[in-house]
Amino acid sequence: MTERIDIEQTADQLRAVLDELAGVVGAISPGQQDGPTPCTEYTVRQLRDHVLGWLTTFADGFADPGGQAPQADISGYHAAADPAAEVRSAADRLGQALRDGAAQRPLRLGEAAMPGEMALGMILWEYQVHGWDLARATGQKWSPPADATQASLSFAPAMLTDDYQGQGKAFAPPVDVPAGAPPLDRLLGLSGRDPAWSPA
Repeated sequence: MTERIDIEQTADQLRAVLDELAGVVGAISPGQQDGPTPCTEYTVRQLRDHVLGWLTTFADGFADPGGQAPQADISGYHAAADPAAEVRSAADRLGQALRDGAAQRPLRLGEAAMPGEMALGMILWEYQVHGWDLARATGQKWSPPADATQASLSFAPAMLTDDYQGQGKAFAPPVDVPAGAPPLDRLLGLSGRDPAWSPA
């Protein structure tokens, strides 16, 4: 069982993370778009499109009165001409939906459904990690709110079952980091990232 979350607090934490993400994607230069990322299967451009495509899908799903996302996968999705504005627009829709109680109902992707509260916790966690992926790949700063990182450190372990983490799975095997490492480094290691990763 995942730990219950404070929906209002988590929504505020997610907004702060997405505001920082908007700055990161807006600062990616054309020359960086084909570069590598910590997600080895994605270039910077591909990861940016993956991140924005799912953000838009999550926002539209939470905003739908029945919690139904418009699509169950984002194959072929391409970010808008102004990716920073796209992030902010999705964050606005998501924030309004959460204020209207969207996390109290399931979020549906195709035939699959996830409790809205769990989906919100998952999104907060994933966007801290993917924000770091993009920032690290493009030489930018990434410092999500400390309370958001601590919340995800509490949330993520219950989601990282053997079905989802390991070679060839959604999450790479965990990476050992020192016990006294900063919370973000510990969250990255838990999520299968090496905090020391560099594109060089």
